[in-house]
Amino acid sequence: MQLSRLLRTLVAGFALASGAAFVSAQPAAAVAAPTATLPNVVILATGGTIAGAGASNVNSASYAAAKVAVDKLILGLPELQKIANVRGEQTFQIASESFTNDALLTLARRVSALAKQPDVNGIVVTHGTDTLEETAYFLNLTVQTDKPIVVVGSMRPGTALSADGALNLYDAVSVAGSPDARGKGVLVTMNDEIHTGRDVAKLVNIKTEAFKSQWGPLGMVVEGKNYWFRAPTKRHTSQSEFNIDSITALPAVEIVYGYGNVPRSVIDGVGATPGLQAIVHAGTGNGSVADRVVPALQELRNKGINVIRSSRVPAGFVLRNAEQPDDKYDWVVAHDLNPQKARILAMVALTKTRDPKELQRIFWMY
Repeated sequence: MQLSRLLRTLVAGFALASGAAFVSAQPAAAVAAPTATLPNVVILATGGTIAGAGASNVNSASYAAAKVAVDKLILGLPELQKIANVRGEQTFQIASESFTNDALLTLARRVSALAKQPDVNGIVVTHGTDTLEETAYFLNLTVQTDKPIVVVGSMRPGTALSADGALNLYDAVSVAGSPDARGKGVLVTMNDEIHTGRDVAKLVNIKTEAFKSQWGPLGMVVEGKNYWFRAPTKRHTSQSEFNIDSITALPAVEIVYGYGNVPRSVIDGVGATPGLQAIVHAGTGNGSVADRVVPALQELRNKGINVIRSSRVPAGFVLRNAEQPDDKYDWVVAHDLNPQKARILAMVALTKTRDPKELQRIFWMY
């Protein structure tokens, strides 16, 4: 009974947030018949805050994630039917901190299959914000298509006052159905901004402007219209050498964190992970590595495990052969990728090669 009330409240919240009167419950497909002049957009729902519900409308930070099915989200935002022929699929219903490598593979394969359909113009993935940036980057690397793929989430559940999910989802569908979004790789629409899935990161945990890109957004969405200011230059989607259709599994890549007084036992512990192929060191500053940790990383490299230097600092980039002699140690630098994105690229790249020189080429290019 309580969950049913939460669902009804959330759908009503989405309808109110969109400025429309609430429509009594009915199958989402009955809201509007397909219109030939509108683009066809598929929403793949995976859960997260955008599908969450709070106990009351003042609960913006404490709520239950992944409670509302995709048809309820679509029903609660009837404005979608004015900009696209929308249908939804419930791929997962989980909080994104619980996303696994297998979930990444399943989602990417479904996105790839839909992108191949001539009757699909764009794809939207609703996602929890905690690992949204990782999923967006994974899709950006592995789904070979020029069609718009847009990943979207929200920082507040639809039941909250000033909920952001309805407008974020509206913007995502608008961008996914827009011809001018083709060929720009996987995009993320949050807080009226359009970001590339490669650059965007969650930098704040309780504000609606949580997602930012170090090099700035690609553009903005205002009242359903896209305004573009730059384009991504790194390789992605249709230009990528990686293809989800040929990836059967992802190798083990782990992250270790640098901090003052860090012991080498941190490296030794993670280094014992079964099947480990690479370790990302989230160093201080310019990817710095403590002197007592260097020998442990060198030992891993001597065992064939690749070492990738990233930084825990949210902006800037790691310079090769600065702070550490990467050439001498046969290490890789992550350039401007944060540790979690460096892990994503390393996993994908390792499906092709374990040569550190090739891995470094890939990190420069992607």
